[in-house]
Amino acid sequence: MTPSFPKCRLRIVLAPGVAFGPGKADLLQGLAETGSIRAAGSRLGMSYKRAWNLVGALNRDFAEPLVTTEKGGAGGGGGARLTPLGHELLERFRRIEAVMLEAGGADLSVLQGAVKSPLDGAGEEK
Repeated sequence: MTPSFPKCRLRIVLAPGVAFGPGKADLLQGLAETGSIRAAGSRLGMSYKRAWNLVGALNRDFAEPLVTTEKGGAGGGGGARLTPLGHELLERFRRIEAVMLEAGGADLSVLQGAVKSPLDGAGEEK
C-alpha cells in the first residue's frame, strides 16, 4: 500500500520535556480500540516494553492518568483502558490534526507540486 502524500505530522510540546505527537496518539487510539497495551503496541510494530514505558510516561506527565490498567494472570483478564482525560487528549489532538491539514491544504498542494517525482531521475547523480 502506497502512503498518500503530502503528509504533516503534528507534535505538540505541552511543557519542557512533555510532548505529544502521532506515535503516542496512535498508541492511545490502539489502547482504546483493543483494551490491551500489548495489542496496541504490536499494531505499531512496538515492543510491549516500549508501549508500557510510553504509557507510564504519559501517566506521569499529566495531572491525572491517561490510561488505567488491570492486572492479568495465568487466566488472562488484564487489560488497559483510557481514562476520561485520555479520551479527551486523543480527541483534541485528532481535532487539531484535522484543522491543521484543512487549513494548510492549498499550501501543501503547492509544495507537493514543487517536488521532483521519484521516477524522474531517481538514483541518478548530477
